[in-house]
Amino acid sequence: MKTNVKKNVGRRLKIIEGQVRGLERMVENDEYCIDVITQSSAVRKALSSLENAMLENHLSTHVIEQMKGGAHQKAVAEILTVFKKAKRK
Repeated sequence: MKTNVKKNVGRRLKIIEGQVRGLERMVENDEYCIDVITQSSAVRKALSSLENAMLENHLSTHVIEQMKGGAHQKAVAEILTVFKKAKRK
């Protein structure tokens, strides 16, 4: 993994961790449902952003190396797997 991506992903994970803890407190404190849903949506968006960063890293490192190394089928299969998972969201 690229160093800058690893640092960025680590930072994003800490933010997500804080958001989830905040969600837990909101539920424990019987916060207004719409506020909990709003915060939950923010967590989902943050996770999606994390996935995008990881996918970009994978495409720009591992997939390129697979293609250069002649592992075209493996690279295509991985890309299709990620694409299919993304469509299920």
